[in-house]
Amino acid sequence: MENNHKNLQHEKVVPSRVITYAGAFIALLIGSGFATGQELLQYFSSWGYWGLAGIAVTFILLSYVGMSFVSAGYHNQFEKPNDIYKYYCGNAIGTFYDYFSVFFLFLSYTVMVAGAGATVEQHFGLSPTIGSIALMILAMATVVFGLNSIVDVIGKIGPFIVVMAIFVGTVSVFKHIGDAGVAVVNMEQAVASGQVKVASTNWLLAAGSYVGFCMLWLAAFLAQLGAGTNSAKEGKLGTVAGAAGFGIASAIMSLAILFAVTKVAGSQIPALILAGEIHPVLATVFSVIIFLGIYTTAVPLLWSVVARFAEEKTNRFRILTLILGVIGGIIGVALQFDVLVNYVYVINGYVGMALLAIMIVRSIQWKRI
Repeated sequence: MENNHKNLQHEKVVPSRVITYAGAFIALLIGSGFATGQELLQYFSSWGYWGLAGIAVTFILLSYVGMSFVSAGYHNQFEKPNDIYKYYCGNAIGTFYDYFSVFFLFLSYTVMVAGAGATVEQHFGLSPTIGSIALMILAMATVVFGLNSIVDVIGKIGPFIVVMAIFVGTVSVFKHIGDAGVAVVNMEQAVASGQVKVASTNWLLAAGSYVGFCMLWLAAFLAQLGAGTNSAKEGKLGTVAGAAGFGIASAIMSLAILFAVTKVAGSQIPALILAGEIHPVLATVFSVIIFLGIYTTAVPLLWSVVARFAEEKTNRFRILTLILGVIGGIIGVALQFDVLVNYVYVINGYVGMALLAIMIVRSIQWKRI
């Protein structure tokens, strides 16, 4: 139960901070999977029009968990960000989630590194190692400056990426609207042939799994963000606005990918193909945007892992940032991007779903007290 040690006089809301929190929420989720379109393809587009229902479920659940994490962080001021797991799950299960989430966040960071490499390779024809190393260096350099700087930086980039994704998705939807009637059949054929990987066994489980892995990304980050807000209300408004923006962009881009499945099937970066169809110059611009999207997710992921073992702005924190950043970079270079998305996200998504169930049960129990 929450320690309401902050009184109502602190329940003020600064609109600019709400926007920044929404941007940070979006930026953390947007990552290599969303920005490239690979994540949207596997979790939503692959299920045809049912994928839109999956996105609606995702929005509702992300809003719930986002508000819960921010509120818990605000009212409890956890000594360590990962203490949020013990708050919901108790010591035994909470300790499991503590260590499991660190391992998963680290693997997710490697997915970002791989995504950066795949983007550079597909559009510029360069070695993927170049893109991976560039992202690794940028992520490590940013993490060293601490959480407050991270929120300010990625909070401003996030909304811009969403606007560009909505633009590319909308234009592509109208460009391929004539294929809407055969899109589901085309997608089923692409899945059957192995050109498109599918994240789960049905659209609802896919949505649950998606929220599950997002939760393990968000928990420690939002708990710490909530601790620094002017009020719980300010943080909650930011997360709901972020979930809404993310949901709208996801729906539009998923439809665009579905309609153009004959063009994007088998591609590591389907979103880049959609942008290139609109104009070659836009493809170049969008490749930079994808890289920014990957960067805005890689940074808080790496920060969350390092912050679990060291206090910010200490030598131990800086050294761990360097060591873990480089190790994750090596793994990301070695493994293929779409395979990493399919295995890392899906497996961990189910573990996250169990955490969601525990949170819902806890919320019901606390309301009865």
